[in-house]
Order: sequence, then structure tokens, then C-alpha cells
Amino acid sequence: MTLDAYLNPDFSNPEKLFFFILSLAGIIICNILIAAGTGFAFLFSKDRKDRNKKNNRILDTVQLFYEMIISATSVMSFACAYVILNHVYSLVISDGTHHGYFRLFADNWEQWKDFILLLLILLSCVLNSLLDCLIIPLKRIGKETKATIRMLAMFYAIIVLICLNFYGDESEYSPVMMYYLGLMVGRFVYFDASVGDFITAVKNVFMKSPLLLLGLSLSGALCCIGFKAGFFLERNYYIVGVFYTHVFLLAAVFILHHSHILNLVFRTKDKAKADPEDAETVYDDPDE
Repeated sequence: MTLDAYLNPDFSNPEKLFFFILSLAGIIICNILIAAGTGFAFLFSKDRKDRNKKNNRILDTVQLFYEMIISATSVMSFACAYVILNHVYSLVISDGTHHGYFRLFADNWEQWKDFILLLLILLSCVLNSLLDCLIIPLKRIGKETKATIRMLAMFYAIIVLICLNFYGDESEYSPVMMYYLGLMVGRFVYFDASVGDFITAVKNVFMKSPLLLLGLSLSGALCCIGFKAGFFLERNYYIVGVFYTHVFLLAAVFILHHSHILNLVFRTKDKAKADPEDAETVYDDPDE
């Protein structure tokens, strides 16, 4: 086993730069679409003349989209890690000549893989928190809204894995999808949940679903370009190329977020000063 099984040595630095520029352009186009959609929605709002509220809503929604990219990357990292580990296990079992750590891994994988999957889920949550708190701090959205976006990211991953099952790799993803489905059901239905809580959770997910479609469209288009151009290899599980695509998107989000370009384009007053009564609710959930 070598890293060449999962990396494309022909993916040169100029090609990586080109793909990064494509990713950056894709994020910018999505930001423009978000701004245009928000502006159109404000035409039918009682606050249509309040430019500050509109700009705040645009910046809030852009950060929700960034959270979608961050969460999707974290979730796909877990799914990709599982597929690679399972692939290593299959190779070791099919080739009895492997010794040492590979054989030790294979001997314990079948017994402990469920616990390893759980550990990977926990690690993906830790990675998500590190990314959106330290690396790309998103301070305009509240914890409850972030939780909704993270749940959408699991649905995002399930859609990607279903597509890979049909059009790409053999069925390697059923355990991963079952874990994600379990987590999503747990988010909607929990022990002390009321009917009102369930309806609110469904409403929040539905309101944020355009961000899911936007993220899937962007990553899908970039994946197609990456595979057709030979940047990613079909012989490596397709999910490896999908994960690389999200890494490039994450790098683009990092550049745009820390450049503060959007803050310069959509200048706003401080929310608390502009409207003290509205400040808390906007920070917590821009859609309410």
C-alpha cells in the first residue's frame, strides 16, 4: 500500500492552482446568487427600503453558505476516511503476504469497525468546530442555526454517497449512510421533543434547503471538471476526488472570508446600534 493508490502524481501545481481558481470563482458566483436572491426577496418585504437590513441579511446568508461548505467538508472527510480504511482492509485480506501493522489492522477491523466509525464521526465534529470557530470564524450565526446547517450537511453527504453508489464506486457506503440517517432522525425526533419542536426543526431545514442545493450544484460541477480533466483518478474511489474538491472549496472560503471583501461591498452598521430589538434574532437565525 502506497499513497499513490489515493493521490494523482500527475496533478501538477499549475493544475492545482487552476482548480483552486475555479473553486474560488464558484464560491464568488454563489455569493452573487445569494446577494441577488436576497435582494429580490426584499422587494416584497416591508423593510425593502432598509438597505442596512438587506446587507445584514446578505452577509448572514453568505456565512450560512460558508458553514455548509465547512460542515460538508468535515462530514466528507469522515466518509472518505472510512472508505480508505475499508479498502485497506480488503486489500490485506485478499493478499495474505501483508504483515506487521497492516495485518494487525485487518485482524481488528471487523471487530472494532463500528467503534472506529463512531470515533470518526466524533473527530469530524471536532474538525467542524475547529474550522468554523478558529480557522474560519463565523460569528454572525447562532448555535441553533449552525446545528441546522450541520444536519443539512449530513443530508448533503447522503445525497453524494447515493450518487456515488449509482454512478461511481461499488456499494461501499451503506454503513456511513446509516450512521448519518440515524443522526438526522435523532435531530428531528428526540426523547423530550414535542410536535412543535418537530415542526420547527422541519421548517428550519426547509428554509435552509436552497443552500444545500447551491452547495451540491457547485461541488458537483467542480467534481465533473476534476475527473474529466484528469485531476482526480477514477481508479481511486470517487469519494477521494469529492473530498479533494471540498478541500479546494474550503481553501477558497478561507481566502474570501479573511479578505473581508463582502464586508466592504455590503457595508452595514452594527446590528445592535442599527436596531437593538432586532440584533439578537438576526444573529441567531437570519431567516426569522
